[in-house]
Amino acid sequence: MWALFLLIGAAAVSAHLQDLTFDGQKVFRVTPQNDEQVEIINSLANNMQVDFWQPDSVSLVRPKMEVDFRVEAHKSFEVEDLLKESGMEYRVLIDNLQAALDAQFDSKARTNTHSYEKYNDWETIAAWTADIAAQNPDLVSRSVIGETYEGRPMYLLKVGKSGPNKKAIFMDCGFHAREWISPAFCQWFVKEAVETYGKDTVITTLLNSLDFYVLPVVNIDGYVYTWTNNRMWRKTRSKNAGSICIGTDPNRNFNAGWCTVGASKYPCDATYCGSAPESEKETKALADFIREHLSTIKAYFTIHSYSQLLLFPYSYTSKLPSDYKELNSIAHAASEQLASLYNTKYKYGPGAETIYLAAGGSDDWVYDQGIKYSFTFELRDTGRYGFVLPESLIKPTCEETSLAVKYIANYVLEHLY
Repeated sequence: MWALFLLIGAAAVSAHLQDLTFDGQKVFRVTPQNDEQVEIINSLANNMQVDFWQPDSVSLVRPKMEVDFRVEAHKSFEVEDLLKESGMEYRVLIDNLQAALDAQFDSKARTNTHSYEKYNDWETIAAWTADIAAQNPDLVSRSVIGETYEGRPMYLLKVGKSGPNKKAIFMDCGFHAREWISPAFCQWFVKEAVETYGKDTVITTLLNSLDFYVLPVVNIDGYVYTWTNNRMWRKTRSKNAGSICIGTDPNRNFNAGWCTVGASKYPCDATYCGSAPESEKETKALADFIREHLSTIKAYFTIHSYSQLLLFPYSYTSKLPSDYKELNSIAHAASEQLASLYNTKYKYGPGAETIYLAAGGSDDWVYDQGIKYSFTFELRDTGRYGFVLPESLIKPTCEETSLAVKYIANYVLEHLY
């Protein structure tokens, strides 16, 4: 009885935490037209807590750019008045974030067990990695490539038929904790691989000829924290020396123009680059694994959300990669494949040119290690739901993304180097 009471109490506390945090919070989209309006957004961010959804930080805001940000409930009217006064184009994307968060769980599959059409917490995903490997021993194996700051094992799935001298593709999900659709895709991809092997000719050829390394969640501690404390958490959960602020942005923590542009040196910022490249146990584990398998890994896919983009290097410099023409044509064709199912439109191109300069990203680092086919997916949507994509959209999002991933993987197989 007491245990039950504790459980109910914990659930109430969790619900209360979320209530406390997000009720009445708004997400605005503004499009500053000139430097003066960019300055207004800057001063807004300096004077109150503003959570930038897109771009990742106020330092990246430029004229004519769509900027999405979240503000505390008690500040939302003040912000709206300021925007009206400034004459800046704006609209409210999400009127009440808590209502949007509650509406996120709209899947028909509300069970306590794992489901591919709902968001699963970390315990459920961890158990699933063991189950899928146990149920498909000829296609899937599980290993641990490291542990997180808080001591959780980082599970990696290897998907493919065993064979000699196989080349591989590495795919990771869940770099940023609040991007829940990302881990959902890694799970979906593994499901599709094992379910359609022997039936779908492309998947069968791919799994016979290549291995897929799938890391379902990179930033596990952060992901857990989004389920228990703060749904909008982005970074890792490591402590920072000399600061009360927690966490590093794992996708600013790689040794690719580290901390030069589009990243912050301040531990309290969402884009904090960390105390050194690979200062985070999670990024170090990922980088170590890739370094150890450089001779076999021929492609890298990292899955993020949101904004419907297919990006390739570089993000830390405006310089185009030497393989620009080939990567651009692959991204173009993959975007067409993706759009063929539900007409979802993706923009594609090098990161710096397509969105903004940002240093320390995994895709740039991987490319500089000599892995030519390095791509970042930013999944649905373009801001209507942002980071709170409803579960009813998991299936269509994953189905269309699979088409693009299969297309690129097949291209890689035909152009091994």
